[in-house]
Amino acid sequence: MKKPTEKFINFLEQFMEQLESCIWSDLAIQSDKTAVISVDMTNAFCRTGNLASDRVAALIPPIVKIFNLAWERGVRDMILLQDCHTAAAEEFGAFAEHGICGTEEAEAVDEIKSLPFYNEMKIIQKNSIHPAYATIFDSWLTKNFHLNTFIIVGDCTDLCIYQTAMHLRISANALDIQRRVIVPEECVNTYDLPLQTAIEIKAQPHPGDLLHKLFLHHMVLNGIEVYKQII
Repeated sequence: MKKPTEKFINFLEQFMEQLESCIWSDLAIQSDKTAVISVDMTNAFCRTGNLASDRVAALIPPIVKIFNLAWERGVRDMILLQDCHTAAAEEFGAFAEHGICGTEEAEAVDEIKSLPFYNEMKIIQKNSIHPAYATIFDSWLTKNFHLNTFIIVGDCTDLCIYQTAMHLRISANALDIQRRVIVPEECVNTYDLPLQTAIEIKAQPHPGDLLHKLFLHHMVLNGIEVYKQII
């Protein structure tokens, strides 16, 4: 007989297998009321430094595709939420030093900078995994109250993506605001630190595949729309 944990792991596998792709037109969204929010697609997580990950770097092509698709469909609100840490950031007690303001690590990856509409994007800097603590994110939301749909892409599924998607969802719930939060699975991921490696380097293990699935499921539990991809 399978243990409850094993049954749930099997459920998560089925959950992922059953995620459906969605055609943009089937989302039935209004372009002038939609924003695409990219989280931490910077050199610090893709190319160089302590937290750079091939799993995150692999997100660059599908995220560039989403940006181009949204722009072609008339979306003009494009947000880059990016780590810009102080030199002695408290967060470095939990995560290795990364993304210090003014360094190459804190810059968006070249593929995003090369988009013809990059200068139309709004950069919002943050000093933690949360989008709104000590940032201008909430004031931007208030100023752009007409926006009712948010497509979230980037990294990491269980950290900054989760915090951003849940902040948008929970704040809307608290104020009884109708708001859609959409996450295309092919455009989010998280890093992997296997148990044995974590033991050897005296760090906390981080099973990337499991946490990716688990937190996507938790987002769905909270009313966030998760699709395999948007085409």
